[in-house]
Amino acid sequence: MSPTLVAEQLLNGLQFGLMLFLIAAGLTLVFGILDILNVAHGSLYMAGAYVAAQTMQVTGSLLAAIVVSALVTAGVGLIIEIVLIRKLVLRDHLAQVLGTFAVILIANDLVKMIWGPAPMMMNMPASLSGPVHLLPDFLYPAYRLLIIAVGLATALGLYLFVTRTRAGVLVRAGASNRQMAMLMGVRVPLLFLGVFVLGAMLAALAGALLGPVSAIQAGMGEQILILVLVCIVIGGIGSMRGAFVGALLVGFVDTAGRAFLPSLLKTFFSPAVASSVGPTLAAISIYVLMAVVLVFRPAGLFPARG
Repeated sequence: MSPTLVAEQLLNGLQFGLMLFLIAAGLTLVFGILDILNVAHGSLYMAGAYVAAQTMQVTGSLLAAIVVSALVTAGVGLIIEIVLIRKLVLRDHLAQVLGTFAVILIANDLVKMIWGPAPMMMNMPASLSGPVHLLPDFLYPAYRLLIIAVGLATALGLYLFVTRTRAGVLVRAGASNRQMAMLMGVRVPLLFLGVFVLGAMLAALAGALLGPVSAIQAGMGEQILILVLVCIVIGGIGSMRGAFVGALLVGFVDTAGRAFLPSLLKTFFSPAVASSVGPTLAAISIYVLMAVVLVFRPAGLFPARG
């Protein structure tokens, strides 16, 4: 196992974890402030990916694809919040799950109607398609470095927003005590709308950035949502810091498992057994991590109201 391979997989894990955080951050904001179990959050990620791919085909600009994707998905999120989420705030969590699950079914069918059932491809910008020399003997894809940079910048921006701005103070006040915030004059419906739209834009950003390196297809939102929920449970439901740490842990564990477990098993089993068992063990490693964390920290690593 060479140091170059380890460094490459660490960067892959960081990139994957930061993308999970972009989705988990939006879902954490929605649940922490609105107390809404929005299982349709993955559909906003899917919408962002499709809109970005379509824009990329028309303009050839990644920046335009990201901006248009974020704006269109923000509009979709605004409609969903006004039409559905405001009604579900007053209902129990079971009704919220059922109501937002209906959005998943509608979104998947709409995607098939507009773009067809076949997977859609998003072209990678030519200027970012090559590798970058990080060390004399270490090459790493430029586009993945861009994803890491955008993910870190977004995480820092969210931290500053929540902790250093007046809007962030209102968000934390609404999360801590909604009734008291209303009595203090906070326009809670407008706050909720802004939080939901921000979460939709973060999901769209993740979808647009991952479009060139992953398949864009109907149902992709549900696949990523499972991993995002694991991140949130590990970090602590409603905690932004917990979502960040949980996403990085899941990213590193999942990447390391897929990269190193098959090779490790070959020292004890035949290559055929290692090749078949390794990916399976790697797939369940993140759930083992979640179980271990919950045994010692039932509320997660950084519970929002710990």
